[in-house]
Amino acid sequence: MPTLDWLNRANAFTTAARVPYRLLEQVSMHTTAAPLAPSPLWGEGGGEGPRAITDNLLIQGDNLEALKALLPFYRGQVKCIFIDPPYNTKSAFEHYDDNLEHAQWLSMMLPRLQLLRELLREDGSIWVTIDDNEGHYLKVLMDEVFGRGNFVANVVWEKKFSPQNDAHQLSINHDHLFVYAKRSEIWRPALLPRSTKQLNNFKNPDADPRGGWLSVDYTCAKTRDERPNLYYPITNPATGKEVLPSPTRVWAYDRESTKENQAANLLFWGIKGENERPRLKKFVDSVQAGTVPTTIWRNDEVGNNQDAKKEVLALGGETTFTTPKPEGLIQRVLQLATNHNDLILDSFLGSGTTAAVAHKMGRRWIGIEMGEHAATHCLPRLQKVIDGEQGGISKAVGWQGGGGFRFMKLGAPVFDEKGRIHPGVRFATLAAFVWQQETGTALDASHTRPGTPYLGIHYKFDSCLRISDKGEELISLVKTPLFACYLLFNGILKDKRPAGGNVLTQAVLDALLALHATTPEPAAPLLVYGEACRLGAERLQQANVTFKHIPYDVRAR
Repeated sequence: MPTLDWLNRANAFTTAARVPYRLLEQVSMHTTAAPLAPSPLWGEGGGEGPRAITDNLLIQGDNLEALKALLPFYRGQVKCIFIDPPYNTKSAFEHYDDNLEHAQWLSMMLPRLQLLRELLREDGSIWVTIDDNEGHYLKVLMDEVFGRGNFVANVVWEKKFSPQNDAHQLSINHDHLFVYAKRSEIWRPALLPRSTKQLNNFKNPDADPRGGWLSVDYTCAKTRDERPNLYYPITNPATGKEVLPSPTRVWAYDRESTKENQAANLLFWGIKGENERPRLKKFVDSVQAGTVPTTIWRNDEVGNNQDAKKEVLALGGETTFTTPKPEGLIQRVLQLATNHNDLILDSFLGSGTTAAVAHKMGRRWIGIEMGEHAATHCLPRLQKVIDGEQGGISKAVGWQGGGGFRFMKLGAPVFDEKGRIHPGVRFATLAAFVWQQETGTALDASHTRPGTPYLGIHYKFDSCLRISDKGEELISLVKTPLFACYLLFNGILKDKRPAGGNVLTQAVLDALLALHATTPEPAAPLLVYGEACRLGAERLQQANVTFKHIPYDVRAR
């Protein structure tokens, strides 16, 4: 597969791996009432990851570091990513450097795309807006990161409602929206709801008791020679005349199906039987629930840049961004790519539109924005959303307010340059790192036992063929437990003495084995992380325990 080459390319491919993991610190929590006082994001005990406290996060900080900080907790959890990155248009922006040299722009985008891919669910998708300045380079770059086979489409969005009369050459009225799936073989977009205009196409000229319908062609693009069985006469019931299809376009249904359609009163010859050939009646409940999305999105359907500016101004904001995205555009993306309560991520949050629309549509969201703009622009806008503002798509989706979010900032690195753990790290944070290190997945808090060292069971899934009683081959999944993971940290066993809850002693082992006996896989091996171990290798082997030391065996990766 062709790849891009640019100055510093090799270094760009290792940038994400070199970014340190950082703590996420809560600044404030916002609900429909006044903001609450700050409190730690991570609890003292087990099972208190970010989702146990809030579903929505507004994070202030560099998006590369923020994405790395999210990875242990949300890896493989995000259903849809929408980003509107700097276009590198050589224009002056107050809050963004959108004038990066081409190689720098590619080096900026690559590690962020790599981390975004890790955060996507297997059935997730990413949508990236861009213009022609870097769009074609971005397409090749995304082919390399996500796989060319996972490219879904290039959606063309009409971003202006009229030609730009002062354009020196052509009026550029569109942007690109590149769509990639994590796994294109399983990703499918939803159907778009039918518009009022489309529903009005269902009429009832013959007063059919079943209600409104529309008619479709009763022929197909096959010739008489290709499908001789579809070339036969049909009698017009109003005139008694037998009608043949064209030799180059035969009927779409065979004789038996036509008899069934006639008996069901599905052939329409016109009110007085005046049509030359019949058409097929299609009722609302007999067609698919919506319409197939296309790759051309008109501004009268999803809005344009001018609409977006008006939406920001109507909320009392500033037109800081020259090209904000309208809420209707994000709504269309989320309609196609997500369902209620799915997790949405925007790491170039800008004016906050993605988070605002996701909130109004009942989706969970994470938004990342750098600098003071996160506090001065995004936070007030999202506070207005939960207070019930009626701009943008609010009326269309029946938004009345509610919910909340936490305003976060990036804190100190979780590990220092020598691999030592920051003293501010709590149990849930280290648990997420340990679980990700051992399994390559995000820790699911629902599988833990809050207040205990138990993090969950890691399984191996294998598919195999088996034969049913009917002799058919079926796919069967074999689920094999590999190990149960336990973490002794932060006095999780309520004993903070050096020889107590954080150290694997005989007493602690007895407690772990008693706990392990109550898990879904009591015969699974135990993987135990702790600050020290007072037991010998023979006793560990006898108990089927593998011990790993904190911090030496915790790798920041």
